[in-house]
Amino acid sequence: MQMSQRAVTSSAAVPSLDGLYSEHVNPQWVKLLNILQMNVQYERCTASELFTTDGRRILDFLSGYCVHNAGHNHPAIIAALKEELDRSGPGMLQSHVPQLAAQLAERLVHLAGGRLQRVYFTSSGSEGVETAIKFSRAHTRRDGLLYANGAFHGLSCGAISLMSDRFWSDGFGPMLPGTQGVTFGDLDELERHLATRKFAAFIVEPVQSEGGIRVPDESYLPAVQELCRRYGTLFVLDEVQTGMYRTGPFLAAHHFQVEPDMVILAKALSGGLMPVGAVLMSAAIADSVFSSLKRAIVHASTFGENSLSMRAGLATLDLLEHEGLGERGSQMGARLRQQLSEALAPYEMVAAVRGLGMLSGIEFAAPRSLRLRAAFEGFRLIHPAMFGQILVMRMFRDKGILTQICGNNFMVLKVAPPLVVTEGQLNEFVKAVRDVVDLMHNSSTFWSEALGLARRAVNI
Repeated sequence: MQMSQRAVTSSAAVPSLDGLYSEHVNPQWVKLLNILQMNVQYERCTASELFTTDGRRILDFLSGYCVHNAGHNHPAIIAALKEELDRSGPGMLQSHVPQLAAQLAERLVHLAGGRLQRVYFTSSGSEGVETAIKFSRAHTRRDGLLYANGAFHGLSCGAISLMSDRFWSDGFGPMLPGTQGVTFGDLDELERHLATRKFAAFIVEPVQSEGGIRVPDESYLPAVQELCRRYGTLFVLDEVQTGMYRTGPFLAAHHFQVEPDMVILAKALSGGLMPVGAVLMSAAIADSVFSSLKRAIVHASTFGENSLSMRAGLATLDLLEHEGLGERGSQMGARLRQQLSEALAPYEMVAAVRGLGMLSGIEFAAPRSLRLRAAFEGFRLIHPAMFGQILVMRMFRDKGILTQICGNNFMVLKVAPPLVVTEGQLNEFVKAVRDVVDLMHNSSTFWSEALGLARRAVNI
């Protein structure tokens, strides 16, 4: 009787899920979403479209920060996972040779090519960065680590030790010793540090995604590779966001025609459904860690080679390859940037449109005209990200498009839809962002509403 009374308790007496999330997980996240008017519930997500419980349709132009290259809930990946579950095979034994891991590793090194012959599987990009740190130190017998200023490598302690923006590390105690940042694109500065022969690895993104979709000169990465080889430092590419055909080829490394010593993959390797990451490396580097029977287990990850994750990775590769989504994304991404450049050319606050493949950024700049500059500077004084978040809010609320500003450059709007995005959806995005930018330049409503949002944010 007591149980049945619980069962018929009215929903009004049950705390909302938002309330439970605030109480037991992260109340500030709920507050932020509420301020930005982005706190909606999704009931169905497919390809590039997200459908909310209140009947809205949202276009996804963020892809979970480049997770959903294959689109949301692709039926082929779901079918592969269901088949694996129905098989009732070995999942987390930790005491056998996982056959699916062997198959996925072979596929990855084949696609990557060069000197990449071994794979270590992880559950995230941050875990991959930690792996690269340990393996590079073991191989070179050096402790120092070089990174590029403006980088984003994840939020574990090792990863944030390789990031110049102190926002990510403040309050978490001392970072790894021996890390050093250099200017992205500056070869002279890089060589000065490499010449000390103190550094185990230079860990760098081939395109700085959270840094503002910064695409280096075509000669930069080949020159970096040559310098690293000269001074005995490992050349490590973090392709967590740029890999898996996001920039066109399987790796952005292929676009720049370099052969790194290690590559870190994650995000899109999962198909958006299972945590999957991988660190690709030369056999010599792997053997530096797994150097004896005793050391066969010296570096391991509980969930790294589980059967569902490996099956998701294999199904995702099948899909991306068979549908030619890399080449398709490269062609459509180039057209998208051309359309955005033309549509936004008349507006003084648009500084540049840039990118590679289906990874693009729209960079905004402080306005020159006094009419706009006063309002803009006011928001920048409140918080450097305020202008960008107002733009994101407008795109979401008014245009039904999900995107975000770059995490280390608040003046760049990231444009990264799934690789299955349609021409019509790209056209819809171009029109939407032009409308919002036009409003920004020609209507006081944009700025007055933004001031109200800023006040709410300050008061929380």
